[in-house]
Parts: sequence; C-alpha cells; structure tokens
Amino acid sequence: MLTQLFSALRQHAPVIVAGVLLASAAGLYAQQSNPATPMAPKAYPNKPVHLVVTFPPGGGTDLLARKLAAQLERKWGQSWIVENRPGASGNIGARWVASAPADGYTLLMVNSSFAINPGVFDALEFDPKLDFTAVANVAYVPSVFVTAPQSDVHTMADALQLAQSAEGVHFASCGNGTPQHLAGGLLQGLGASNLLHVPYKGCGPALTDVMAGQVTLGIVTLSSASALIEAGRLRALAVTSPQRHHTLPQVPSVAQALGQQYELDQWHGVLAPAGTPVEVVEKLNNTINEIVAQTPIRTDLEALGYTLTAQPAREFQDIVWRDIDRFMALTDTMGLRAQ
Repeated sequence: MLTQLFSALRQHAPVIVAGVLLASAAGLYAQQSNPATPMAPKAYPNKPVHLVVTFPPGGGTDLLARKLAAQLERKWGQSWIVENRPGASGNIGARWVASAPADGYTLLMVNSSFAINPGVFDALEFDPKLDFTAVANVAYVPSVFVTAPQSDVHTMADALQLAQSAEGVHFASCGNGTPQHLAGGLLQGLGASNLLHVPYKGCGPALTDVMAGQVTLGIVTLSSASALIEAGRLRALAVTSPQRHHTLPQVPSVAQALGQQYELDQWHGVLAPAGTPVEVVEKLNNTINEIVAQTPIRTDLEALGYTLTAQPAREFQDIVWRDIDRFMALTDTMGLRAQ
C-alpha cells in the first residue's frame, strides 16, 4: 500500500510542486495587494493615535486639537487620544514627541510658540528642524491690540506716539516668549522705543488688568478678546494679521493703521517625529485638509476668531522653518532669553 502511494506521489510530483508554487505566488500577491497588511498605507491607523498638546487643557491649541481629534476619530473609526503635556513653554511635550517612534501614532499639536522657543531657550534637548516633520497647518489666529474703553488711546497711531514719548506706555501680554510678547517686539522695531512689557500668566489675567486700566495696552489672542470687544468692555486698536480679520471688519491691521510692514499671525498645526513614513504624512495631511474644509467645523471655529487653512505638508514645513529663523533674529534683537 505504501509502495503504491509513494509511486503515485512520484508520478504526480511536478503537478503538486507546481500547485504549491502557484498557491504561494497567489498568497504573496494577495499579501502585497491587500490593504489590510501592516505595510500598506491604507492600514493607517490601526491602533489609537496620541495627539500631544504642549499646553494645559482649555486653551486655544487644546481646543483645536480636541475638535480635530473628534473629527479624525469619526472619520477613521479609530481612537484619537488628546494628551496634554504642558511645561517649559511647550518644550516638554515637544521633547516627548521628538523621542517617540516615527510611525504616525504619536503626533504633536503646537502653535507658533514652537518656532519662538529656539531663540529663547539655550538647550531644548531636541532640534526643532531636524527632529520633526510638518503634517498639517490647521488654523491661524491673530493677536489684537486692545485698551480700556475709557483710555485716551483710540488708534494704533496714538499707541505708537505714546510709545515714542518720554513717558512711554506699558503693554500686557499673555506671557514671556509668547507670540503676543513678540508682537510688541515687532512694534518696537517700528519705532516704539519706549514700549514696556508686562508679562502675565495667560491672556485672561492680562485682559483683566487692561479692562481695569491698570495697564494701558494689551496684546492678546483675538479668540480670548473677541467677546469682550463685542460687549464694549475693550476697545480694539488693530489686529496683527496682514489684513483685517473677518470677525472685526471695522478694525484695521497694524500694517494698515501705521502704513508699515507688520505681520504676526499665530499658526496652529500638527507635527510628527522625523522619519514618519511619507504615506502616513500625506494621508494625515489630506484628511485634515478635508476636515477643515467642512462647513460645520469651519463655521464653529471661525466664530471663535480662527481662520482655517489647508495646504500641503511641504508648505507648512516652510512656514515653520521660516518662522524659526525669523523669530530667532527677533528674540536676539529683543534680548529675550529664558531665565
């Protein structure tokens, strides 16, 4: 019986071997073409994604991160976990993500402070250009120069004139090294030589003292001041964006008000560790751009003062790198260094 079986196997061996080879080839082809395989871009994401925010909960960057994460979770059916890692002006969270695996499952949500920090801190423990790749720019929000309604300062020209006088003028910002602090530095570069900085721990405390008249000027995020401006509790002098802002069409930009070049629009975007696969970055970029183009989220965020944007990852990378260089030069001129 065994002799007959071995004889039959020898007789049909070529057919059996060919069948095995065909089956193996078919399996390999299926593995390469199946979008469920781990290496296929369509497989991303197949586990929870952590979106690290470099600021505490409740701020503008955190708000954008949570709204974006909710939409991505709904679109892909995979958990998106917003993880706040504040401290050291955002450097703690950035350092954490810089050392994370470059697989697209640990991302960083930052604002323009990310580009300011290299000029302020001597030792970041990461390279902001080499250790990250840009994924998507989500939104811009300008800052706004404000004063109390009872103030004698009615225009940006008034503010500049006062800042050029021997008396000088104080301005409140949301903190040392913030985009609002640098917005004051830019104005100093336009001749406001006696513009004196008063840093606060956040935009909220700064606004409280400006409304009370304890500090003449405030430079704060538009999103934090818009409701108070609308209620008549603050007077808006100018916005720091290149043009007027859609929520305050009656308020000029600083450039328009003074007839000089001036722009400091605060961006909010997503970064990934350097080396993240191009396919993953492109998929994230395309999907985020699709989300910010949707009417409900756009309407919601524009009402809060944000201007949503959609651009290729490469363009956002250029913006980040350009601002790192620009802000390093500005902080050097201002003599701004972390204590």
